[in-house]
Amino acid sequence: MLPRLASASLTALLRPANNSGLSRTLAVAAAQMAGGSGGDTSAALLHFCVVGSGPAGFYTADKLLKRFGADARVDVVEALPTPFGLVRSGVAPDHADTKNVINQFTALATNPRLTFLGNVRVGRDIGLPELRAHYNAVVLCYGAESDRRLGVPGEELPGVLSAREFVWWYNGHPGYRDLPIDLSSTRSVAIAGLGNVAVDCARILLKAADEVAVTDICSHAVEQLRASAVKEVHLLGRRGPVQAAFTPKELRELLGLKGVKVVMDPNAFQLSPECEAEMKATRMKKRVFELLSKTLAEPRQGERSLHIHFLRTPVAVVEQEGRASGVKVEKTRLEAAAQPGGASRALGTGEYETVPADLVLKSIGFKSVGIPGVAFDERAGVVPNLLGQVYAEGDSSFDPGLYVCGWLKRGPSGIIGTNLVDAEQTVDTMLRTRDSFPAVQSPRPGSAGLKALLEQRGVQAVSFQGWQRVDAAEVQRGQAQGKPREKITDVQEMLQLAAGAA
Repeated sequence: MLPRLASASLTALLRPANNSGLSRTLAVAAAQMAGGSGGDTSAALLHFCVVGSGPAGFYTADKLLKRFGADARVDVVEALPTPFGLVRSGVAPDHADTKNVINQFTALATNPRLTFLGNVRVGRDIGLPELRAHYNAVVLCYGAESDRRLGVPGEELPGVLSAREFVWWYNGHPGYRDLPIDLSSTRSVAIAGLGNVAVDCARILLKAADEVAVTDICSHAVEQLRASAVKEVHLLGRRGPVQAAFTPKELRELLGLKGVKVVMDPNAFQLSPECEAEMKATRMKKRVFELLSKTLAEPRQGERSLHIHFLRTPVAVVEQEGRASGVKVEKTRLEAAAQPGGASRALGTGEYETVPADLVLKSIGFKSVGIPGVAFDERAGVVPNLLGQVYAEGDSSFDPGLYVCGWLKRGPSGIIGTNLVDAEQTVDTMLRTRDSFPAVQSPRPGSAGLKALLEQRGVQAVSFQGWQRVDAAEVQRGQAQGKPREKITDVQEMLQLAAGAA
């Protein structure tokens, strides 16, 4: 198993797949369908494939089943044996309520017209072109599994990770469980970014280990947190408190941690008329500013400290003995937007300082990765599309039968519910363009053909029932430890449980 399996769903797409036997498999599947041997018998059936089982994937599957009616069959293909994407691997372990959407997705997965196929990596187990040959339409929903770069010297040093990697480490993503993290020798952590992911990382690092241990956080992370030497966490933002991207709820949790003092520079709270206008226009910005201002006015003591550095932009990671030891930052000032309603810019002042850090986390945004043969905008990190319909590569026309939803469609923004609106838009587009689906008047093998091909190649596809065996084992192990679940992080163990062999 690759050490970074989390990227496999995307990086595997870069590897060629074995196309041998595809025609024969399709023919066998079609014969099964025509003969009624457990397959779908109606030539009018529409077979859809959704690549990715996070919120965008499940919401899209739900809308396809509802909008296309009884003639629709949907297969959800996922690279990992486990479904739910970032709801499982991205949501903070102490935010259990946010994960309740899993109940809705689980109910959907029991629909007999939906088939979940986990542990299937597009590009390794099956190529995208041959996957498309099984379906009338394919919707790409695999999200954003890479990160934006700081683009500064020292970014590749040991001790520098993305916040996504850190989150997937403590949430038990199989490809990130073995990250070289040693909190017992880490006194100071710097996090570049002022969004909710940065806040999550800071909160997990500063929160009492006993409070975190009763969540579904992984045991290997709990062991590190219990032995943690972290005394200070630094959040770095190039703009001011009015422009910070975290939301009031998440900020309130962080500022209210027991035994943690909060340190901020009062000078960052001197507002320009433009900042005043931003707060007046957006209630959330005003609430965030009020929370920060109240914390600044009511200082408290604590054994650990949270330092929020506004108007500071990283320019280099400082090296000592071959690894990160700090972040050199440049002080910035805000310049008003050129156009009314535009975003203010942070300009360097030529003044520098160094923030100590044994561990540096980059939290400046997720980034999607393209698939060979599919148009991709590297700068924006999205698949070029019009309301979800994908443009052909190097062309202004559309790629028939190919659609996109979620972060891959719009960029890494929004909350879980944003994907519901996004899915509605994509499926509406699919309804309007259904006449352009390839072979819309002839049967496609769908899951029958895909399962046959995967079996031929020795790929163990995990059904939703198989996942439920894994789920039951995780819950049972968690109950023994006084927590909701203990996530299994070894893929081979998952596959054994899914097959009923363990």
